[in-house]
Amino acid sequence: MAGWQNDVPDTGSQEEDMRQRLNLILLGVRDVAASVAFYQALGWRRSTAGSDEFALFELGGVAVAFQSREAFAADAGLPDREPGGFAGFALAYVARSAEEVYQVMAKAAELGATVTRPAGPNPWGHSGYFTDPDGHLFEVLYEDGWIFDEHDDLVL
Repeated sequence: MAGWQNDVPDTGSQEEDMRQRLNLILLGVRDVAASVAFYQALGWRRSTAGSDEFALFELGGVAVAFQSREAFAADAGLPDREPGGFAGFALAYVARSAEEVYQVMAKAAELGATVTRPAGPNPWGHSGYFTDPDGHLFEVLYEDGWIFDEHDDLVL
């Protein structure tokens, strides 16, 4: 793609690929305030940036943003469809221990999440899946071998 280098549009003198990074994960939700309350109850801290209609949670160099499904669909130029079924996309949380997988899954269920696969052992460690109140799939997992830096960011 032409025009992407260090976040500054190119003048067209050379072509550069889009940088390999994500800045925002955008999730369309039925009720922004309810979604914010759900994730805050899980222990996440909302950013002071954003607004009541576009809530942000900083995730260590990437942010997740919640906005109404209707507004998001209109912005994308697509018709909205009801949530449900497998969308081929999930958010994932790598826990620090197997025990944490079970704790997070229990907390999510207590807060109204739908457990789609209960936490349990798998060939690589432990994991479980839930959908948040808007149907977004979330995996909670623990596997030996994941490495985190001093800022608690995943190192590949």
